[in-house]
Amino acid sequence: MAKKTTKAKKSKPAPKAAARITRKAPKVRQSGPSRFSRYFLPGVLSVGILAAIVTLAIVGYQTVTASNFFEVKTVDVNGVDRASMEDIRRIVTADTQKTGAWNADLAEMRQKIEKLPFVKFAAVSRVLPNGLKVVVNERVPIAVVKVSTGNFLIDVDGELLAPPKTDDSSMMVITGWDEAKTEKAQKDNQARIKMFQKMVADWGEYGLAKRVKLIDLTDLQEPKATIQDSGRDIPVTLSRDDYAKSLRSAIEAIVGKGEKVRSVNAEGVYPIIDYVGVN
Repeated sequence: MAKKTTKAKKSKPAPKAAARITRKAPKVRQSGPSRFSRYFLPGVLSVGILAAIVTLAIVGYQTVTASNFFEVKTVDVNGVDRASMEDIRRIVTADTQKTGAWNADLAEMRQKIEKLPFVKFAAVSRVLPNGLKVVVNERVPIAVVKVSTGNFLIDVDGELLAPPKTDDSSMMVITGWDEAKTEKAQKDNQARIKMFQKMVADWGEYGLAKRVKLIDLTDLQEPKATIQDSGRDIPVTLSRDDYAKSLRSAIEAIVGKGEKVRSVNAEGVYPIIDYVGVN
């Protein structure tokens, strides 16, 4: 018996998947604060507030420091012996009348005080709330110098200070001061000061300084000291090698006979006396 043959059914191909169509979703603009309102505006407001605070602080500071609370009521002055305490207080009072102690210009005040006679240096400080303190370093006079306008006290720097008072009568007088405003004159005057100091130091060891009333330093190569004997002033030319020895020898040579002596030259080994009435 013949076998039946069956044909396999051909399967139909699967339909192609439909191509996916993708579309970008449209951008939706978000609603909300802009960058200007989020960043710039707060920054401007912050700066404005800070500026207002600073302004209020400055105005408040100026108001407080200029108030009567800081009005100067006490002026303490230290280190004054010869300088005028009244003049120093007058300067401080005038300079702080409007500013008070807090706003006072201490540097300008110090400069004015240092222009006063006898004031070498000055330090000015605040003593809050209503006081000022002035510490003065004075110039100390060492002699009296004779110039064309009169006699003046002088310090170690060669500064002419003020006319001498009765209490200064024991000070030696220096003549021969160069009043020219030149560099040479200043240099020579400094040499005169050093020479004077050396003389006083040498004479002090032998108690001779009290015998000298005047020193003539017109010629630095030929210094002279005026001494007194028998009521007369007698100039003595000194040796620059030994001020003490030459002065002592001159004093010993004329002691008790000063009324007969015009001058003494003590530069050499023995003093040479120039007598009155002898040519």
